Amino acid sequence: MNLSLDVNSAARAALRITRTENIQAKQKLADWLSESRIANYDRFSSYLWSQSEQNAQHIKAVPPRYETDFKLIDGREVLRENFNQLLAIYPEVVIFGEDAGRIGGVNQGLEGLQAKYGEIRVFDTGIREATIIGQAIGLAVRGLRPIAEIQYLDYLLYALQVMSDDLATLQYRTKGGQKAPVIIRTRGHRLEGIWHSGSPMGMIINAIRGIHVCVPRNMTQAAGFYNTFLASDEPALIIEPLNGYRLKEKQPANAGEFRTPLGVPEILSEGTDLTIITYGSCCRIAADALKLLEECGISAELIDVQTLLPFDVNHTLVESLKKTNRVIFLDEDVPGGASAYMLQKVLEEQAGYQHLDSPPQTISAKDHRPAYGSDGDYFSKPSADDVFEAAYRMMNEVDPVRFPQIY
Repeated sequence: MNLSLDVNSAARAALRITRTENIQAKQKLADWLSESRIANYDRFSSYLWSQSEQNAQHIKAVPPRYETDFKLIDGREVLRENFNQLLAIYPEVVIFGEDAGRIGGVNQGLEGLQAKYGEIRVFDTGIREATIIGQAIGLAVRGLRPIAEIQYLDYLLYALQVMSDDLATLQYRTKGGQKAPVIIRTRGHRLEGIWHSGSPMGMIINAIRGIHVCVPRNMTQAAGFYNTFLASDEPALIIEPLNGYRLKEKQPANAGEFRTPLGVPEILSEGTDLTIITYGSCCRIAADALKLLEECGISAELIDVQTLLPFDVNHTLVESLKKTNRVIFLDEDVPGGASAYMLQKVLEEQAGYQHLDSPPQTISAKDHRPAYGSDGDYFSKPSADDVFEAAYRMMNEVDPVRFPQIY
């Protein structure tokens, strides 16, 4: 089969020119063109993601298990115990980054692990994000399993070129001949201040296609993602919610073993009037808004997408729209960032627009970096008040008598 540009372009031109002529003859050419597209996909587009059984989406989910007398512990302790188990189970695992070694990380998720496993396996690096990722790629292609820490999501900017040009493309440009299953650990989203509060998710997901992007809402989810990717042969970015390290979570009894699935949204609260789709730290913001909406007689369904790459692989989000007929996409990226990405995925790719009785809405942060302090955070990023009012306005349009205008 001739797969060249000229032959394919000529075939498409012939179908245009003969669009009103013999259908049977055209069908043969159309069939040939379909076969050519499949062959050319293999030549030019395959292996962006792993084709092996270790493809991260093939890793079966394992839920966290809890004893009847489980303890409530800090989220950072959930992570620490999980990393402890991973270092014990996988001798090829090394964890490194700025302050990751001696002090156990800025949020103590690695507390005491360097003392236990040694400076070769848990160690500090210089303040050079690009070389941290470069070091991780070198280790990974040689068979080790590096977990490379970028201290804050904001500083991923300094590593983005290496991630985009080298890590995200390696499997694709070698057609699976080389793999670098690097796991990048960082933290971001909700906090107060310009340089430690960023959520540039739209920029990230569009720059690093070829790397999975996980946006857990708590540390148990995050730990499950680390476990999933250590069973996989693909690279990943895992963004821990920055304000969740001191929040209490149940202590899993199967640390190092439970696995969070990829591309599988989780319904956190069922509802009938409208759907709120979000991720990460915004799940708590939305949960607070749901309480306010409930007081007004509005039933909202809250869904955590869990991962942005991949995104809802089974197209389950549209099922919620079929029930509620209204949708809000919430995140704290800039307008037109990840909220627009989610909107496109659900409304266009899943044809969710067919089920809407109200215009879809996105709620995002302001165009600029977050301003300082709690007041700055409130006016820079979405709050529960913002989510409530957006949802209430949507219901006011539907039934202004039952939901009179607030202001």
